[in-house]
Amino acid sequence: MKFTILQEKLKSGLSIVERVPTKSLTLPILNNLLFKVDKNFLTLSSTDLEIGIKWWTLVKAEKEGSVLIPVKILSNLLNFLPNTPVTIEKQDLNLVVECGNYKTQIKGQNPDDFPIIPGVGEEEPVVLDKISFCQGLSQVLEIASHSSVKPEISGVYFLFQRDLIRMVATDSFRLAEKKLFLKEPLSLSKEYFFILPQKTARETLNIFGEKDNELRLYLSPNQVMFESLMAETPHPQVQIVSRLIEGEYPNYQEIIPKKYETQVVCQKSEFLNQIKGAAVFSGKINEVKMKIDPKNNRVELSSQNPDFGQYHSFFSAKIKGESQDVSFNHRFLADGLANIRSSEVIFELTGSDRPAVLKPKDDESYLYVVMPIKAS
Repeated sequence: MKFTILQEKLKSGLSIVERVPTKSLTLPILNNLLFKVDKNFLTLSSTDLEIGIKWWTLVKAEKEGSVLIPVKILSNLLNFLPNTPVTIEKQDLNLVVECGNYKTQIKGQNPDDFPIIPGVGEEEPVVLDKISFCQGLSQVLEIASHSSVKPEISGVYFLFQRDLIRMVATDSFRLAEKKLFLKEPLSLSKEYFFILPQKTARETLNIFGEKDNELRLYLSPNQVMFESLMAETPHPQVQIVSRLIEGEYPNYQEIIPKKYETQVVCQKSEFLNQIKGAAVFSGKINEVKMKIDPKNNRVELSSQNPDFGQYHSFFSAKIKGESQDVSFNHRFLADGLANIRSSEVIFELTGSDRPAVLKPKDDESYLYVVMPIKAS
């Protein structure tokens, strides 16, 4: 194997695939990257047995071949090399790296020992708008539970319908749903649904981000693959393959209140700022008390901590319905408000011990359900 590539391009690819390998004592082979040159394509591959990532680029290749290389060693080396062409050659199981005045030899391993990253299906992909998909995913991603007790809620639930994609996450105390209304209907013979591990969802967001082009999704019964293509040729640029979480997702629609007792319409920035202020004086359970006053169109917030003092503030809002005295975890409220993209929000309450709903004004694509702290 021998090829030439710009340092900057190799570093860019390495920054994508090195996200998955972790320091494994039981399976040290997973601490490596698979380098493979086939024709004029260089492929970098990594896996932790749950997620697999592949990255391709065009290179000036002289010889084909493959080898396993420790990811951290190569990553640290590239940081010291100038942004000039790098010549990389496999000699036995070693990788010789030459760049300007630098010449380094890295000990490699047999590529046959590397786990196979499985392919996913041969059906037509679901083609997604990358920007809207990633922005929507970012609004629900961090709401998923981190507990291993209920694995079905430790990921993001996806439901693909003909003209709509729903993304849902919950940790039992709050729930977020994002709807992507599609301009062109998906060519689906039936509804598809799956639960994507939170780690995979996070890496999908980090890797594909807001780069402007399409994202392809391939499905199989137990796995999913996200793929983007190269700009210069219809060849894959990046693929993320992941297992799916088994189990049945809760019927979350039953949790969303169908009506409210009190509705508050207010400026998001003012609401969020006052929540953050009250958070400074909240106690161990992060409690912030709210008094909703429809008569005076006013929302009062208060919190107290026996060690630091107490807090009180208020802001004006458009309120209709009944007066309410209710307490919430300030972090849960702040998370919901931070994920709303509009300047005005609607806050609907159904009582001091029943779920409340936060959503953008004049936007049906996002809602956030949060449980209050029950009065003791």
